Amino acid sequence: MTKLEQIEKLRERANVSYDEAKQALESADGDILEALIYLEKQGKVDPPKGGGYYSSERVRTDYEDGEDKKQVKPNCDGFMSVLEKIGKFVVDVINKGNNTSFEVIQHDITKAKIPVTVMVLLVLFLPWVIIPLLIVGLFFGFSYRFVGFDG
Repeated sequence: MTKLEQIEKLRERANVSYDEAKQALESADGDILEALIYLEKQGKVDPPKGGGYYSSERVRTDYEDGEDKKQVKPNCDGFMSVLEKIGKFVVDVINKGNNTSFEVIQHDITKAKIPVTVMVLLVLFLPWVIIPLLIVGLFFGFSYRFVGFDG
């Protein structure tokens, strides 16, 4: 990149005159980032929004030594985004449970149809009642199945 191109690029980013951009580039030995930092310290450039800052520290964006080149992304997930993902997962599981039913069948006739979500809650809160009922039902010729709905 020629010196003129560097000055143009610095002018675009910093919104300064040619003379100021040239002076900043000369003081930074041709490094555009250092020139931006120089102008920011002089108060001619507003710092980045969001509390960020310009830095000349090298950030590795590709894997070295010919490995797969993938972008290295900082872990930007905050606590709220993790909670949001967990909430979406729980809602999806409950939806699938509501769209799938547990059927009690005797002699090819459906006697009861209960959403899986309700069945799971019953087994969790009343296992001493539900599990023995299911086992006793087997002795009386009842069979059980799960039926899903595509909805």
